Amino acid sequence: MAMNLRLPDETAAALQAEAERTGQSQQEIVRDALGRRLHLYDESVETQLTERQRAWSARTVQPARVPYRKVRPRIRLPKGTTSIDLLDRDDRF
Repeated sequence: MAMNLRLPDETAAALQAEAERTGQSQQEIVRDALGRRLHLYDESVETQLTERQRAWSARTVQPARVPYRKVRPRIRLPKGTTSIDLLDRDDRF
C-alpha cells in the first residue's frame, strides 16, 4: 500500500538522520517502527530481520560510508539529446 505521510520538521529531520546513521532507507525505518508499534512480529525472531540487517550482523556487508548524498550529473548531453537516445543505438547487437 502506498501512502503519503506528513511529519513535523523535527520528526522528519530525526528520520533522515537515523537513515543516514544506519544506512537504511527512511521507508524501512518507518515500516519497522509500525511493525513494532502494531505488534506484528516478535523482535527476537531472526526471520523478521531484513536481508540487509542479517548481512550486516553477519559482517558480510558493511554499511556505506556515506549512505545518501546528492549528486549532480557528471556528463552534459548535447542540446536535443536525451539519455534514452544514448540507449537506443544501432551499433548494439
